Parts: sequence; structure tokens; C-alpha cells
Amino acid sequence: MMLEKIHGSENKVVGIKQTRKAIRENKAELVYLAEDVDGHLFDEIKKACKENNVEICYVKTMKELGKACAIDIKAASAALISEG
Repeated sequence: MMLEKIHGSENKVVGIKQTRKAIRENKAELVYLAEDVDGHLFDEIKKACKENNVEICYVKTMKELGKACAIDIKAASAALISEG
């Protein structure tokens, strides 16, 4: 499962703002997006990924994504980022 990639990774950002920034700065290698996030945020991140050729891994719930990111709160999105 793709979620294992982000669980132990040091090179990640969590949250809509940080994910959006990573995509915009061409640092995002893979974006995780919760399917239960607000529709306009879901569409915004999906569109940004498409425009910047970033793969998206969809996660059922924000709770599941938060757990995968090793945080105790829900996460709408997260991204694996390239070093440097």
C-alpha cells in the first residue's frame, strides 16, 4: 500500500497549505489526498497536481491519512517532497 511510503518518511509535508506550496514549488513527488475533505479543497489540490504532473494517492478518510502521517489529528492532504 502507498501509505507506507509516507509513514516513516522524513521528507514530507502535511496539510493543505503545505501541500499546495510543495506542488507550486515543484517539490511534491507524490500527493496524498483524503477523499472526505471539503469539495473545493479536494478539487483545488487535484487540479494543481494535474497541472504539475504530480501523482495522487487517494486515502479514504482524513483520519486514516493523519494516522499514516504519524500525527494525532486528521490530515486533509500530505505530500512526499524531494530533497534539496
